[in-house]
Amino acid sequence: MLLQSFGYAFAGIGYILRTQRNARIELVIGLGAVALGLWLGLTPVEWAVLAITIALVVALEWINTSLELAVGLASPERHPSAKAAKDVAAACVLLGAITSVVVGLLLFASRLVSRLSGT
Repeated sequence: MLLQSFGYAFAGIGYILRTQRNARIELVIGLGAVALGLWLGLTPVEWAVLAITIALVVALEWINTSLELAVGLASPERHPSAKAAKDVAAACVLLGAITSVVVGLLLFASRLVSRLSGT
């Protein structure tokens, strides 16, 4: 039963990676942030903040995708409520992405400037 649940989860991840360009972009950016964190030597607490931030953006994108699919199935014709639901889900992803940029600046900016200026 548990293994079957993991199978469903991995099938979902596979679907997302095959079909959702934005999800792939966000994963690449997340991996870039991890590489930058390794280079700049983040503290354990900073790693936790970075991991939570990356997971937040990725999870919001995946939830957005599942909501878009479900709404599209439930309301194949154009409907104002269906559009609003999809727009709100997209806004959630945008909010997460903006938050991740702010977190990235707070985690990386001063260290990056110091590292690049040699101080």
